Amino acid sequence: MGKDIKRPVPLEEKTKEGLNKLEEKYKKGKNINNKTLDSNLDKNLAYIEGIFNKVSDFAVKEFIIKGDRPIKAGLIYIGGIVEETIVNDVILKQLMVTSRDRSIDNDISNTGYLDKVEGILLNVSGVQREHRWAELIDYILCGHAILLVDGERDSLVLDIHTREKRSVADPETETVVRGPREGFIEDYNTNLALIRTKIKTPDLKYESFKLGRVSKTHVTIAYIEGIADDKLVEETTKRLESIDIDIINESGIIEQLIEDNPFSPFPQMLNTERPDGVAAALNEGRIAVITDGTPFVLTFPAVFFHFLQANEDYYERGLFPTAVRLLRYMAFLIALLGPATYISITTFHQEMIPSALLISIAASRSGVPFPAIIEALIMEVAFELLREAGLRLPKPVGQAISIVGALIVGEAAVQAGLVSQAMVIVVALTGIASFIIPSHSMGTGVRLLRFPLMLLAAGWGMFGITFGMMLLLIHLSSLRSFGVPYLSPVSPTHPIGFKDVLFKAPEWFKNRRPDFIVKRDKQRIKDNAMPRPPKEEEDES
Repeated sequence: MGKDIKRPVPLEEKTKEGLNKLEEKYKKGKNINNKTLDSNLDKNLAYIEGIFNKVSDFAVKEFIIKGDRPIKAGLIYIGGIVEETIVNDVILKQLMVTSRDRSIDNDISNTGYLDKVEGILLNVSGVQREHRWAELIDYILCGHAILLVDGERDSLVLDIHTREKRSVADPETETVVRGPREGFIEDYNTNLALIRTKIKTPDLKYESFKLGRVSKTHVTIAYIEGIADDKLVEETTKRLESIDIDIINESGIIEQLIEDNPFSPFPQMLNTERPDGVAAALNEGRIAVITDGTPFVLTFPAVFFHFLQANEDYYERGLFPTAVRLLRYMAFLIALLGPATYISITTFHQEMIPSALLISIAASRSGVPFPAIIEALIMEVAFELLREAGLRLPKPVGQAISIVGALIVGEAAVQAGLVSQAMVIVVALTGIASFIIPSHSMGTGVRLLRFPLMLLAAGWGMFGITFGMMLLLIHLSSLRSFGVPYLSPVSPTHPIGFKDVLFKAPEWFKNRRPDFIVKRDKQRIKDNAMPRPPKEEEDES
């Protein structure tokens, strides 16, 4: 078996100064893109050791390929991200033992020598040739092993990378009662496979990129050729290629770098952990961006109404999803306008409240020393603090803190006379309504917009709320998601898209794909697909 041994090198390369010079040369990028392998194994190993100087997990294994005429070789890789058992039990064993039995011709002038070495490694997947140092360094950092042979200007790149990963399980942020129980994980190849199992057609295309000067993160765009608009694919590719950043650890970083309006509180891309959600989006002509190291996949274009739809809506018959969807729209309005409406009515428009209710609210606020806006801000800030505490603490402790804390803080605030009972109810109802919004990104935007609307209500009452809602509608009307108007299909109007906005139409009725996204192949299901009972056969008599 191969073992780590010190390589005999010339004295000038052996010194620390020589290694530092090689390292500095690499860091400055002098001709690294054009640098190719030398035919001398010792020079190649000296160069790569200079680049990976002071990298403790970098490994070099030198050994002799057995045969009629032994020849020197070196295997270089980074430990921990390759399969060590394959290195020792497959690669080294095959080259040091099996090669002797096969009597490899060790004439280094024979151009087919690497082909014969590659033939011994047939049980190692992903063997390819490479001679450029820039590419080889990337391969090493991605978990590949590089086989260098003395006298050869080419190397063999062996794909033996490994990675600890969790198993596919239920998505934690998008739970459903009815639907698939699998979600994306942090492993990039697994996520691509999960999408492929949902869409079994060669028209499903994957285009890969490497983003991040330091992280070199694998990023792939997925789309269905023939359904997705070519201009949309081209624009996505253009935006991804324009990214010049040092590190990308999550798809949220890509989202911030390619979205249309980075200053908008409304998200312009959906992020999901569900492969079935991505498959449905691709079937509508949208694009998906899969990022290595995160279970969240981006899909776009995404319009406002997409963020109020859940995957489970499409697995139930039409009536119940329609009722739930209308409930979500109502919850959206409550989460956005609840405290602001209470402030405006109690401060400026008491005549809008029935007399009995007005007397009850006035009695509950009789001992409160603050105006309604201060009262609302106290409760909203306390609620947000409890929400964040519940998220950041360990799950068992966090749940107890969020529930018990809300009860204790609310009751204590009422007893102390800091807030009224009515305000506690309004804030609690607002918080519950915000949890009903399926998209976390949209829910976050609503929480943010709630505060300026409260200030407008405190200053101008209903007129302030109306002014704020007009500004929001103007902003939403001008917003785009990869060129698609954010309020589509309502504004501009696309009648076909109305089948999946406020109401969830039956599947047999949605025979066309949304035409505000898909420009071709709009047929989704055959016409006249409504199920009917079989016709009764007439009696022959």
